[in-house]
Amino acid sequence: MLDGSTPKTGKIWKKVALELNYDHHTMTHKFLVSPIGQHSPILGIKWLELEQPEIDWSSQQLSFPIPYSKIANIAQEEEADPEPLRDIPAQYHKFAKAFGEEEFNKLPPHWSYVIEIELTKDGLLDGLLYSMTNAELVTLKQWLEDKLKAGKICPSKSPILSPVMFVPKKDRSCHLVVDYRKLAAQSKKNIYPLPQPDDLMSKLCRAKLFTKLDLHWGCNNVRVKEGDEWKTAFRTKYSLFETLVMPFGLSGAPGAFQAMMNKVFQDLLDISMIIYIDNILIFSCNPADHNSYVKEDLQCLMDMQLFCKGSK
Repeated sequence: MLDGSTPKTGKIWKKVALELNYDHHTMTHKFLVSPIGQHSPILGIKWLELEQPEIDWSSQQLSFPIPYSKIANIAQEEEADPEPLRDIPAQYHKFAKAFGEEEFNKLPPHWSYVIEIELTKDGLLDGLLYSMTNAELVTLKQWLEDKLKAGKICPSKSPILSPVMFVPKKDRSCHLVVDYRKLAAQSKKNIYPLPQPDDLMSKLCRAKLFTKLDLHWGCNNVRVKEGDEWKTAFRTKYSLFETLVMPFGLSGAPGAFQAMMNKVFQDLLDISMIIYIDNILIFSCNPADHNSYVKEDLQCLMDMQLFCKGSK
C-alpha cells in the first residue's frame, strides 16, 4: 500500500495499464492489481507527480489545468496572417480584402441585419464567477485587451452578469465563451430554421466542382441591435463588459446569422451555393461557371464586409 504495508486481503499479483478520462483530461496509468474488497482504486504519489492535478482540499475535488500552450491558441486565433493570400488561387487575388484578417479586427458597421435580444421578464441575472487557473487568467486578460482595442466590447454597468469560461475543443485547444444560459432562459427564442442536411446535399447531386469558404468568426460579423448591448454583459475577475457584436453562445445566434446569410446571398442561394450558418459551399458543373460563381460570391462578401479564412 502507500505506506509500504501489504494489503490484508491479499498480495499484489499483477500490473494492468488503464486509460482514464476525467475533467476533459485523458491519461494512461499502470495499476497494481490486488483484492482490496469494496475500496475504490488508489491513485498514488507517482500518479500525482506525473499528472500534476490541482487539488481543492476544502471540497476534496481535483481538476486538471489546461497547459498554457493550449490556452495560448485562443489569443493566436485572431493574429493577422502575414501572407493571407498564400493559399488563394491567383485569379482571386483581386478580392484580397475578403481574406483580410486586419479588416476583421475592426467593429463591423450597423446593417439592417442585427441580433435582437427580447427579454421575457426583467430582473437581475447574476452568474457567479467561474474559477480559473493563472494561465487562463493571463489569456483572458489578453483577450479582453484585444477586444477593447478592436472596439468589439466596452465597459458596462448592466444588471446582467453572465460569467465566462474556457471550453475544450476537439483539437485539445480551448475556446473562451460566455455562459448565457440564464439569459437564454429569460429571452424569446429565435425560431428561424436552419437548413436540413438532406436538403443541402440534394442541391449538389449534379455538381462536379466545389469551393468551400468559412467566414472568420462568423457571429462577430453581426452587430447587436442598438440598445440591446447591455443584455450581453459578462463579468470577469477584472471588470464587467458588454459586447457590441453577436457573441458565441448567445441564444438565437445561429438562427439570426443564418437569416442574414440567406438574405445577403438570396440571388445565389441553391443556384451556385449552399450555406449552413457561416459555412459556404460554391458548386458548379464546369470550370468557367465555377470561376464566375466564386468571384461573384467574394465580391458580395467584400460589399457586406464579411471575411473568409484564407487558410481554408
